[in-house]
Amino acid sequence: MTPDMIAMIYAYTAVGVGVILAAAGLGSAIGWGLICAKTLEGIARQPEMRPVLMTNMFIFAGLMESFPFIILAFAMWFLFANPFIGATAAAIGAL
Repeated sequence: MTPDMIAMIYAYTAVGVGVILAAAGLGSAIGWGLICAKTLEGIARQPEMRPVLMTNMFIFAGLMESFPFIILAFAMWFLFANPFIGATAAAIGAL
C-alpha cells in the first residue's frame, strides 16, 4: 500500500465525515424546528395543555438531540481509528 493510497483514504474519509456531520446538524435543526412548531401549535389550540405539551416537547427534544452526538461518535471513530486503512491493507494483501 503506497503512501498516496493512504492519503487518499484519509482525504475521502474526511470528506465523508464532513458530509455526515453536516447532515446530522441539518437533521437536528429541522427536528428542533418541527418539535417547537408543533408544540406551539398545540398550545395555541389548547392553552390548558401547556404544561403537558412542554414536558413532552423537552422529552422528545432530548431524545432527538442524542442523534447528533451518536453521529459525532461515529465520525470521530472514522477519523481517528480509521477502519478503512486496515480493510484496504487486508484487501491488497489478499491479492
